[in-house]
Amino acid sequence: MSMTPEQASWFADTFDKLVQSVGQAVLGKSDVVRLVLTSMLAPGHVLLEDAPGTGKTSLARALAATVQGTSTRIQFTPDLLPSDVTGVTIYDQATKQFEFHKGPVFANIVLADEINRASPKTQSSMLEVMEEGRVTVDGVTHEVGSPFLVIATQNPIEQAGTYRLPEAQLDRFLMKTSLGYPDHASSVQILQGSAIRDRSRQLSPKISLQAVDDMTSLASTVHVDPAVLEYVSRLMEETRLADEVRVGVSIRGALALMRAVKVWAAADGRHYVVPDDVKELIAPVWLHRFVLDPEAEFAGASAASVMGRILSEVAPPQARRESA
Repeated sequence: MSMTPEQASWFADTFDKLVQSVGQAVLGKSDVVRLVLTSMLAPGHVLLEDAPGTGKTSLARALAATVQGTSTRIQFTPDLLPSDVTGVTIYDQATKQFEFHKGPVFANIVLADEINRASPKTQSSMLEVMEEGRVTVDGVTHEVGSPFLVIATQNPIEQAGTYRLPEAQLDRFLMKTSLGYPDHASSVQILQGSAIRDRSRQLSPKISLQAVDDMTSLASTVHVDPAVLEYVSRLMEETRLADEVRVGVSIRGALALMRAVKVWAAADGRHYVVPDDVKELIAPVWLHRFVLDPEAEFAGASAASVMGRILSEVAPPQARRESA
């Protein structure tokens, strides 16, 4: 059953209310807020590559407050252990039973701060929970609940002592984007409210967690014309054939893009996807999945330039306003 125009209109109105609410705490960054919300409803996870002090923690807290959810922050350091993330089983001498103590990953919004500063072993502890929404400790599986969104950050500077995220883990992130510094007007507004330490505490819930799950289910019913599927498939294949690329986009990446564009279309009040939706989201969803050839990278090639050339060479289908 496909989404109806009425449902698309309700989805867009609700989505805009969420963006406006989070935007009260993260000023001047509505474009990034829309991407993060799209990831949550897709569902998926976000990797933010940003300098310190750009509002990453505020974004996570504001999002959790808006959807009436819980949020945690994990500071990744070289001595952080996998059990510090997922939790640990402890023997209780009083009851003479093993009890599982949940780690900070058990929350609706998890901020994994400076994830590239932890060892690869600790980084890999996030793989299962990001992909399947559950944690397995001592052979016992524990569900983290829904909705579940990981917002991971890494610092583009001070790379000494960091561990580069492996391609397998980068592929787990639906999107990679950046908050960046606020513009002049937003900076002035932030300075005027300098007495407010945490703007997210002033936010009230706009929807419940159940409503978030309902929006996720509704977004999956957005109609995608076969011509758009053909377009995405051709783009994916071209990333693998490009001379500058050693490893192109996987089928997981293509599926991630399809989930994202459905949410993007519904957030625009449409019950169908158009090629422009694909063009608008292809950079944050696909660029971090490229593995460039070292020689091509040394010669100045970048994932963005390769993707731009592919988009110019692969003709999009004619957008239709009718849908099934």
